Amino acid sequence: MKFSLRRRRQVLSEGGCPEQPPEPSHERLSILVLASLIPHRRERPSAPAAQSLSIRMSSGIMWLQKLCDGAPAIAMPQSIQSEAERAPGLSNAVMPHATVRPDGALAVLSQVEVHRLCTTYDSELHRLFRRCALAVLVGAPAVDDEREILRTFARFDLRIEQDVRGIRLELMHAPAAAFVDGQMIRGVAQQLFAVLRDLTFYSMADEVGSRDLSTPQGVTDLVFRILRNAGLLRPPERSGIAVCWGGHAINREEYEYTKQVGYELGLRGVEICTGCGPGAMKGPMKGATIGHAKQRLAPARHIGITEPGIIASESPNPIVNELLVMPDIEKRLEAFVRIGHAVVVFPGGVGTAEELLFLLGVLAHPDNVGLPFPIVLTGPEASLRYFAALDTFIRRALGAAFAERYVILVDAPQKVASLVREGIEAVLAFRDRNDDADYFNWGLRIPQGFQARFEPTHANMRALD
Repeated sequence: MKFSLRRRRQVLSEGGCPEQPPEPSHERLSILVLASLIPHRRERPSAPAAQSLSIRMSSGIMWLQKLCDGAPAIAMPQSIQSEAERAPGLSNAVMPHATVRPDGALAVLSQVEVHRLCTTYDSELHRLFRRCALAVLVGAPAVDDEREILRTFARFDLRIEQDVRGIRLELMHAPAAAFVDGQMIRGVAQQLFAVLRDLTFYSMADEVGSRDLSTPQGVTDLVFRILRNAGLLRPPERSGIAVCWGGHAINREEYEYTKQVGYELGLRGVEICTGCGPGAMKGPMKGATIGHAKQRLAPARHIGITEPGIIASESPNPIVNELLVMPDIEKRLEAFVRIGHAVVVFPGGVGTAEELLFLLGVLAHPDNVGLPFPIVLTGPEASLRYFAALDTFIRRALGAAFAERYVILVDAPQKVASLVREGIEAVLAFRDRNDDADYFNWGLRIPQGFQARFEPTHANMRALD
């Protein structure tokens, strides 16, 4: 069912309204608050003005996200908590000691690299790795409060030790959920070393210091090198990657819908990339797994892209088989749009709104006007009001031109998947004609304002023009 304001008016005129969703979280309320603060804009803003406004809006949403992060933790919806595959709670059972060795990119290291890794204890890198590693080992708990996780596993620690074959990890008091019969689950081990791989790559002075990060080209080059180092950039396979955005605390109906869309995408050979967490980031991967299996498409890629600031509250789900940890939220967003060929947006909160505004602002650059980049906003019938509010917000704040970049479809998983498949084919054909890489969107111009790191403090918010 295609969304339209005419359909919305028809529903209201018939004496009712779309099915009411569950009580919104503070994240969704913040979107409604933002929408109510934007006055109706009759004139279309100029491209530079709209881009500047988009950057300020994204910064404002980051600020709201920080306020949300400081609020009391909201438990996942009970329907999702009770899912059989999800742990019933945060168990405090631990494995007193375990040794784990890498089998991927860190399996072959030089002596200099081994020495650097083994001397990180008591450093900022070690503290960061400990936090991220704990998130991976805990998995997908029923709470998303990093402080509670850190308190529960306060005795957890790890050391990187030199081994005749390179390095090994010595884990003390690690969450027992990451082990089976005394052995670490293989997928957990792969994600654990993926975190170490990425953190060490961009934290080494000689890897980052020689690059000029003050220019858009320099930032994009770093994003490219991180992706290449992680093995995410591969020769073209013509399958295409759909980036799926959405909330991690969605309700049961929304979660089931994301699985349906993922299933239809999998049947059409589309690979999935998400923020790697639960909810709308897990559902499409779970559905696509069945779709890929039916088409005998193996091994299927389930790419999860995160960053140190959010990995604890959105721990990688177990379906992710290619995990990437970017240095910050801005480079994470750039990684999404550089490797993705299409974007599907499910219901979410302020983080989802920030991601969509980032992409719309980037596509508004004059150099990107003719660049194909399909965007579909979709959800079950009950999400109609959510997308109507988001659409109204964008039209009033930025203008109708921004809204022309996306399509809203509700309760139509097959149509969404077909539209994404057609859009991916158009993207690949466009890149062929312009000698651009299928696996990295070099032709996309991302202004420096969208790449610069922004710390959402009161002072920085007041300084925005």
